[in-house]
Amino acid sequence: MKKLVTAIIAIAFTFSAFSPFALAEEKGVQLTENAKSAILIERDTGQVLYEKNGHEKLPPASMTKIMTMLLIMEAIDEGKLTWDEKIRTSEYAASMGGSQIFLEAGEEMTTDEMLRGIAIASGNDASVAMAERIAGSEEAFVEKMNAKAKELGLENTLFQNPTGLPAKNHYSTASDMAVIAKELLKFDDITKYTGQYEDYLRENTEKKFWLVNTNKLVKFYPGVDGVKTGFTAEAKYCLTATAKKDNMRVIAVVYGAPTPKERNAQITNMLDYAFSHYKTHPMFERNVAVAKVKVSKGSKKELEAVTSEPISVLTKKGETVDDVVKVINVDEKVQAPVKKGDKVGTIVLKKGNKVLSESDLVAGGDSLEASWWQLFKRSMGHFTKVN
Repeated sequence: MKKLVTAIIAIAFTFSAFSPFALAEEKGVQLTENAKSAILIERDTGQVLYEKNGHEKLPPASMTKIMTMLLIMEAIDEGKLTWDEKIRTSEYAASMGGSQIFLEAGEEMTTDEMLRGIAIASGNDASVAMAERIAGSEEAFVEKMNAKAKELGLENTLFQNPTGLPAKNHYSTASDMAVIAKELLKFDDITKYTGQYEDYLRENTEKKFWLVNTNKLVKFYPGVDGVKTGFTAEAKYCLTATAKKDNMRVIAVVYGAPTPKERNAQITNMLDYAFSHYKTHPMFERNVAVAKVKVSKGSKKELEAVTSEPISVLTKKGETVDDVVKVINVDEKVQAPVKKGDKVGTIVLKKGNKVLSESDLVAGGDSLEASWWQLFKRSMGHFTKVN
């Protein structure tokens, strides 16, 4: 069993009168009358602020691409993919119907261009081209999508493709989609794509292609910078939106609205509600080093343990926090090899016995297995110290 080193540090705030709020308080609030399902969460804490049938399995349509974009961003973050790498379009990818950027078989675009095609124009062809690049085939990529869903603890999500085109047993929920969006928004660069209203592909060519964001709230609601719309005849009008105001970022999801106007109106209701009633108190940004972790038989004897996501405390407006305690639990010693992003501990924010936030700490770098020569030198150094 791994031993843990625990550090408990009081975080000094000049706040008071914090009381945890429950979803039960919001049962009388009706923000999404004309939707099958909806949810509203605060991004940093994951706190649910409003919910309607949030765990009902429904077709997500192109909101599926939130998971596709998440796997793209993870591949970039892990160094398995670069922004300027040229991605070749297969005949199969070029054959995708529905929303597309009209890729031709054999055509190449950079990762940056492909992601713009997915995030702004909801390109099915670009989604499949990226899926094939990352996993070798669409089928293998779908396995990665479902594995990621399982890793995130999503029990009501199952994907059959990276696009959201209609398929049997392709479903998710408002709650699960909010969690996927929460994970995607760990990557700051993503909103440069999802928050862009218009752009061009193939500039300076005869095939210049105008991209216009399918999420009109990006243009018409201050602070909205993502994430993804969806529509099929079965799913109706769907949207997972995110907006940031002051220090607070929220995620709102709507499934099954009858019209785009109703979809946008109900998302607007939820965003207005969140920003009017709640406040976020930021504590840590992502990738902040908070401790050290020792690595057994590693090329590096220790690594920094860094935050895996932004960490905050959420209150209702007018309420504040006091005597919040930070509890850092770090594995006393992990076995090499350790890769950047591997979990090495947790950070918990507490007030009394109430857990306000719990988040993983991850390795800030790599530590490969040490060579026999490195281990020999270390043992000799230890022997010299002892004697």
